[in-house]
Amino acid sequence: MKPVIVMASDHAGFHMKEFVKKQLEDAGYTVEDYGTHSEESVDTAPYAFRVGEEVAAHPDEKKGILICGTGLGMSIAANKVKGVRAPLVHDLFSAKMTVEHNHANVLCMGARVIAPNMAWEITKVWLAAKPLCGGKYERRVQQITDYDNKRG
Repeated sequence: MKPVIVMASDHAGFHMKEFVKKQLEDAGYTVEDYGTHSEESVDTAPYAFRVGEEVAAHPDEKKGILICGTGLGMSIAANKVKGVRAPLVHDLFSAKMTVEHNHANVLCMGARVIAPNMAWEITKVWLAAKPLCGGKYERRVQQITDYDNKRG
């Protein structure tokens, strides 16, 4: 079963979010759009927190996608949410590796860094990738989870 995709952007990522959202819907995904809904200037963090909290609350059913100008602000903010692993990705190799090696659950991209079509290609690779379980990858992800739990 396909995960529900929870998305948000700031004003700089608005058009790319709309493009990727349409591609996802056309591919049969259910998308929950948490905004923003225009190019009017907004702060990034509240959107990242909301998506991160939703993904963390439903880890087996939902994945997140966040888009801002560079992707940096969204990634930094989303990673403050316990249970979220939100890498900044601008290439296909990283899209695959961040899921396989780090069990990423929120994808962050920059609309001023990559083209919409590249964002869609990254999204497809990211969604198709499967976490590697056992061994060093499981141990490394567990270290992140343990630290998250220790911080509260």
